[in-house]
Amino acid sequence: MTHKKQIIIILILLSLSYLTACSSLHYYGQAVQGQLDIWQRMQPIDELIVQTDTPPRLKQQLADVLQIRTYASHRLQLPDNLSYTFYADLQRPYVVWNVFAAPDFSLKPKEWCFLIVGCVSYRGYFAEADAKQVAQALQTAGYDVYVAGIPAYSTLGWFTDPLLNTMLSWSRTRLAAMIFHELSHQLLYIPNDTAFNESFAMTVEAIGVERWLAEHGTATEWAEYQRYRQQRDDFMQLIQKTRNALNHVYQLPLSPIDKAQQKAAVFKKMLLDYQQLKQGQWNGYKGYDFWFSEPMNNAKIASILTYQDYIPAFNALLAEKQGDLAAFYQAVQTLATLSKEDRQQALNALIAVQYANCDLKTIACLNQDFQN
Repeated sequence: MTHKKQIIIILILLSLSYLTACSSLHYYGQAVQGQLDIWQRMQPIDELIVQTDTPPRLKQQLADVLQIRTYASHRLQLPDNLSYTFYADLQRPYVVWNVFAAPDFSLKPKEWCFLIVGCVSYRGYFAEADAKQVAQALQTAGYDVYVAGIPAYSTLGWFTDPLLNTMLSWSRTRLAAMIFHELSHQLLYIPNDTAFNESFAMTVEAIGVERWLAEHGTATEWAEYQRYRQQRDDFMQLIQKTRNALNHVYQLPLSPIDKAQQKAAVFKKMLLDYQQLKQGQWNGYKGYDFWFSEPMNNAKIASILTYQDYIPAFNALLAEKQGDLAAFYQAVQTLATLSKEDRQQALNALIAVQYANCDLKTIACLNQDFQN
C-alpha cells in the first residue's frame, strides 16, 4: 500500500472517531497519533545498512531481518510487501500496552469491538499511562485486569509495519518468529475470532521457524530453539493445569468469599509448581520470572490462552496437507468462510484427530479440555 493510501485511511479513521462517543474518540485519536509517530520515525533498512554511522551490531540485525523477510515470502508464501523493510526507533521499550480484563470468577475475557478488526479480547494503547488509566477503571468496576507491554505490532497489512527498536534485544530466531507470525496475520485475519487468528499465526510461526532454521540456522540456534519450545510447552501445560483448576472452582456452588479463597489457593499452587519446574527440569532458567513476579488473576491467564486454543487443530490440518503450505493456507481460507459456530466445530474435529495421533508431551497435545 502506498504512503498516500495509508494517509487516506488514517484520515478516514480519524473522521469516524468524531462520530462516536468521547471515549472512542480518545481511543481512535491516540491510535492515529501513535501510527503517525511510527511513520515519522521509519527509515529504509537497506539505506541504514550502508550508512557509516549505523552501529555494526544494528547493521547485522537489519541484514538478518531482510534475509528473513525474503525467506518469509519466497519460502513460506507469506505476503510480499514493504513490511519489515523499514526500521523505526520509538525510544521506548514497548510499542503498545494491551489491557486485558476478565470477570472475578470467569476466564472468559472481556471483548472490545473496533473499526476494521472487529472484536478482540484486549485494548491497546500507545501510551502506558493511558493503558493503566483504563485498567484502573476496569478494576474499580470489579474486573481482574492485566496490562502487558507489547514489543511487536501489526496493522494486519493495512499499513507498512516496520522493524522496531523494541525487538532489537531478540535473537535471530525470535526475530524470524515475530516476522512469520505478524505476516500470517496479513495473510489471513477474521474479524471477531481472536482464538482462530492467533492460533493460525502461532502455527505458521512454528513451522516457519523450523524450516528457516533447517536452511539458515546454526547448530547452536537450533538447540536453543528446541530448548525454548520445550520450556514454552512446559509453561503452557502449567497454564492449562491452572485453567482447569480455576474453572472447577468457578463452577462450584460456593459463596463469593469461599470462591475467592479457593481461587487464591489455585494461584498459590501455580506459583509453587513454577518454582519446582524452574529449579528442576529447567535447571534454574529464569526466562518466565518476570511474568510470574506480577500478581496473578483471570485476565492474565486468559491473555495467554487466547494464543493457543486451536493450535492442535491447525497442526492436524497442516499434517493432513503433508506440510504443503499452499494447500494448508487454502484449507484455512475455506475454514474462514464458515460461520463462527461451524468453524469452531470443524476446528474441534481437527483437534480430536490431533490428539489421536500426536505426542502427548507437546504443546499440540495438551489436555483435551484445552479448546473448551
